Amino acid sequence: MAFQADKACLRCMLRGNQLSSTMRPLKKPQGARHFASGSPLHSYITNSKAEFESAQKYCIELLQKYDRPSYTLSTFIPRHTLNFYIALRALNVSLSLIPDSTSNPTIGLMRLQFWRDTITKTLAGTPPKEPIAILLAHSLSSLDARTKGKARISKGWLTRLINAREQPLTNTPYTNIAALDQYAENTYSTLLYLTLSVLPLTSLTVDHLASHIGKAAGITSILRGLPLVAFPPPPNHHSNQDPLGGPGGSTRQGHITLPLDVMAQTRLKEEDVFRQGADAPGLRDAVFAVATRASDHLITARQMLQNLRAGKDVGHDFEHEGEEGHEYYGHEPAADGADSKMSNLAVQLQDVERGFGVLMPAVSTQLWLDKLQKVDFDIFKPELLSTDWKLPWKAYLAFQRRKF
Repeated sequence: MAFQADKACLRCMLRGNQLSSTMRPLKKPQGARHFASGSPLHSYITNSKAEFESAQKYCIELLQKYDRPSYTLSTFIPRHTLNFYIALRALNVSLSLIPDSTSNPTIGLMRLQFWRDTITKTLAGTPPKEPIAILLAHSLSSLDARTKGKARISKGWLTRLINAREQPLTNTPYTNIAALDQYAENTYSTLLYLTLSVLPLTSLTVDHLASHIGKAAGITSILRGLPLVAFPPPPNHHSNQDPLGGPGGSTRQGHITLPLDVMAQTRLKEEDVFRQGADAPGLRDAVFAVATRASDHLITARQMLQNLRAGKDVGHDFEHEGEEGHEYYGHEPAADGADSKMSNLAVQLQDVERGFGVLMPAVSTQLWLDKLQKVDFDIFKPELLSTDWKLPWKAYLAFQRRKF
């Protein structure tokens, strides 16, 4: 199968990653973030080898079943970061599955609180006997050893990732496309920020790229899940091949997840979708409008990278600079003068090179958008629910060429 090579490679990387705690500590990156102080990471309990391997196996199998693209793209994640990446993506899957596995929102909210408590305990050095928490604790202990305690994980980002899942759980509509953008920022962009912070890599430019790519992935994931949310299948019987990461977020009560302003502009009515499905008037126009937003984020990210390689500024400011986790202490604008400007651009390109593997979801997102365009934005086409078999090859080429 197309994924067998990826599976073999991932196993090799994981075996190598078990030795990561013996690697020499990385230097503290210039302009490192300063997160809120907490318990020292070296206080994490040491799990038995069998417990660690069991947790690792559980998380990998979760990705193989529900998030094949993230499993495939793990090939491009640096080895010393791989266990954290797997644990984080497994957490994302678990959060996405809550609406499918609960009978009412109240129970789902209790599950979200369980994960908040689990994250708090794990960051405090006392992870519960839960596979994702065990692997996450092991990863953070390794990070602490590699960086001698200089790199920390933002609890705020992890909490934001959990809190954002309340919206699909309670069927809260997106009032406008900006609200959908914010949801994607709080989920898929945040996944990328967290992974970058474990490299560790602190870079305004790379975070800026990750923001656009994460928003594109998040918006596209909402689109991909629309048929499953509108017409929810029996619990745990939905497709497990989300091409963007996560099971698509289907819930027990059917509703339409398109922004209300887009539905108004295209004169799309929710009841028409329930009655006519793909033939609902305005549905394709609404899907096109939302997909265009995702495509625009990818175009912007590509243009930013092209500008840097052409010796230019990225072209626009990072709208989230100054927010939690995006305080770039020590980051100063380049001084006047051609030499200083070129030096600053060279540093930015080096940062992009280091973090490029984390930005690879741009590839799976673009592949799905291309597939959507080929079916003329008919969101109910069944082929949109399957993972693109070209992803491993397309991802390999993109990584080698450093283009997405």
